Amino acid sequence: MKLSVLEHGHINEGRTVQDTLQETVTLAKHADELGFSRFWMSEHHGSGALSFSSPEVMIAHVAAHTDRIRVGSGGVMLPHYSAYKVAENFRLLEALHPGRIDLGIGRAPGGMPIASRALNEGKSSNVQFFPQQIADLGGYFHEQLPEDHRFASLVAGPSVTTVPEVWLLGSSSEGARIAAAQGTAYAFAQFFGTPGGEEAMKHYRRHFKPSILNDKPHSMIAVSAFCAETEEAAAELARSNELFFLRLGRGLEQNSFPSLETVNNYPFTAMEMEQIRQRRSFSIVGTPDQVKGKITAMAERYEADEVIIASAIHSFEDRLRSFSLIAEAFNLKQD
Repeated sequence: MKLSVLEHGHINEGRTVQDTLQETVTLAKHADELGFSRFWMSEHHGSGALSFSSPEVMIAHVAAHTDRIRVGSGGVMLPHYSAYKVAENFRLLEALHPGRIDLGIGRAPGGMPIASRALNEGKSSNVQFFPQQIADLGGYFHEQLPEDHRFASLVAGPSVTTVPEVWLLGSSSEGARIAAAQGTAYAFAQFFGTPGGEEAMKHYRRHFKPSILNDKPHSMIAVSAFCAETEEAAAELARSNELFFLRLGRGLEQNSFPSLETVNNYPFTAMEMEQIRQRRSFSIVGTPDQVKGKITAMAERYEADEVIIASAIHSFEDRLRSFSLIAEAFNLKQD
């Protein structure tokens, strides 16, 4: 099974943006050496706790500091942008790093409404145009726009012979439907906890239509995983992420990713503790053998070809160790 890394660029409490960006590069190099297949970075706007507002810039930087691993977006929020400009950006990245670039795309705003208004100032949102944007990307990447296309003679430069992999990212049945109809690869955000994920993934595989992008379905699930030598230590690593998502769900402004000290001093209510207990069922926490077993079982239930792991841990050393233990459990270097 291919395993990959999904990095959100959390700015840890007590650390700076510059610290976060340097740690991202270090983590990517670590994942490359361990044998992970992909390293994806997300797109978020107007958030004080998340550092990746432009995944394209990060992809160029990270790819230049790694050797083998595929580097991509998880993902570009396509309705904010011109498909033509996104195609130009990713063809240039592909020209710089042939065979190593992934374009993950999503429909979500990636931030609060005020950020979406700023991103779309002077124009209307393109959410309803999203399927056509995907088709346009395929045409631009392969230089095969239909003859009756509104920009039929246009080439998204630079013209290169290799093509980025295109993945549609989603957390609903609608995303699976669009991915199947457009013939993209599909990644489901299981770590969000949205119900219906297994059905969405099955719909994608059953209804996939071959396209210029892919001749057969290819799927992945994104999970949260925390690994340590003992189950208790792994559970401790996950606590900062639990508080972060609790605050996120309540719409609270966050300027950093909480430390364990902050978690320990937080006055949890009984209702909040119950919300955290419910969310724990969405995460994979445990020893290497436990994490391997849970990831494998989840991939089988979701009929996923690959798994990408998000592991938001306040201690950077513990994050590196968590990914090392998972790689060792799956014998990634041998694969």
